[in-house]
Amino acid sequence: MTVLVVALLSVLMGFTESVSDGFKPIDCSDVYKYGQTVSGIYSIYPAGDIPVWVYCEMISGGKAEDNGAWTVFQRRMDGTVNFYRPWDQYKRGFGNVEGEYWLGLENMYQLTRKNKYMLRVDLEDFTGRKGFALYSSFSVDSEADGYKLQVSGFTDGGAGDSLSYHNGQKFSTFDKDQDSYGTNCAKVYLGAFWYNGCHTANPNGVYLWGEDPTIFAIGNVWYSWKSNFAVGMKFISMKIRRVS
Repeated sequence: MTVLVVALLSVLMGFTESVSDGFKPIDCSDVYKYGQTVSGIYSIYPAGDIPVWVYCEMISGGKAEDNGAWTVFQRRMDGTVNFYRPWDQYKRGFGNVEGEYWLGLENMYQLTRKNKYMLRVDLEDFTGRKGFALYSSFSVDSEADGYKLQVSGFTDGGAGDSLSYHNGQKFSTFDKDQDSYGTNCAKVYLGAFWYNGCHTANPNGVYLWGEDPTIFAIGNVWYSWKSNFAVGMKFISMKIRRVS
């Protein structure tokens, strides 16, 4: 058994004990408050009864805006998970919480309807360069409202603002077109997102392994960082933290 597996089991076993005491954390902030301060995989209860596995990123030290218990709802890191998926899978979530995954729109709605959250998007390219974008307010509306995105309060961490263009948009997949364009943006750009007409960010697009000038905007791009729709990111993580 590897060190990683042993460490993971230790964290999970410790957290299982906390659940047995009747504690049901809503998000990673609750997990942190209970004393679990190591980044890793934990179960949370966004809807209050059904456990959901999630990666909690626990950070302390450095700049104040970086610190806290972040609940990761989207992560791309190696292209091992196919993100070109239908509506029902984006609704409930998919992937591998140890690697690439999507937490699920319904879970995101349940989380953000109860508390106020900020959003951080972390990016890394294939040269090792990193940047981030911070938003002071983030929420997702109900399915009846198309899981509409509400995001504002941008602070630049070097990546620029590629998300404000998508504010107020409903979520679209290749089998559920809710964008503001004349055709289905998810089909055209091989992803799923809060498309407008169509995008300046496509984090759930094709994992490109860098730059491919022969294609246009189908990759996991963040346009404001590279000013180039042909450059895919090596790493993208979207995560939220509860605001006091």
